[in-house]
Amino acid sequence: MEPAIILVRPQLGMNIGMVARAMANFGLSDLRLVAPRDGWPNPDAGPPAAGADHVLDRAQVFACVGEALADCQLSYATTFRPRDLMKPVMTPRAAAAAIRSSHGKAGILFGPERSGLATDDIVTVQTLVTIPAAPSFASLNLAQSVLVLAYEWFLAQASPLAAAERIPAPHADLAGLLAQLNEALAAAGYFHPPERTRATRRTLAGILSAARFTADEIRTLRGVVRALARPRNP
Repeated sequence: MEPAIILVRPQLGMNIGMVARAMANFGLSDLRLVAPRDGWPNPDAGPPAAGADHVLDRAQVFACVGEALADCQLSYATTFRPRDLMKPVMTPRAAAAAIRSSHGKAGILFGPERSGLATDDIVTVQTLVTIPAAPSFASLNLAQSVLVLAYEWFLAQASPLAAAERIPAPHADLAGLLAQLNEALAAAGYFHPPERTRATRRTLAGILSAARFTADEIRTLRGVVRALARPRNP
């Protein structure tokens, strides 16, 4: 199953067009845009797509990263900067092999051209992907980054062990568990002091996303949270 290429807050239509061209070169067509700065559709995307109109025509627009990843069991975020997050880091080749050998849907996040992905964008993502580059000039543009991942995916071969793979739940299931857990913890007065609430929620999201729970496991955990939050008879 081909991965979704997810551009988070892309700024220029021409860059979206060049991404579409890179995707089409290697057989990818699932393009998702999160809050594009100049809206969508964008007439500036057509010419640099160089004929990859089928990718642009199918592009979907989402309001946030969580919505764009909702149907994805595997999630990856590309980043050049070190992150203070407890997440595995892969090369594009290793990530492509993992995606090819999986029966689940994968989503790969790419950040805005100027700033890259924010920590809040990737806190629930399972795996980080770093493209090796010369330390003296580790600067790839958006389309180049997509091209590297698409190329590696195109070359990767499916693993014969894929049938026995443990497939994580879709991102939407994890988001539901996190929302339920945060609500229950808030009701129990767990988030103290209040100014640490955001950081604590980030930590919880990182822990749960790293576990790569299956859909059945998430249903079980939601039942546990529901039971613990239920009022007790005196």
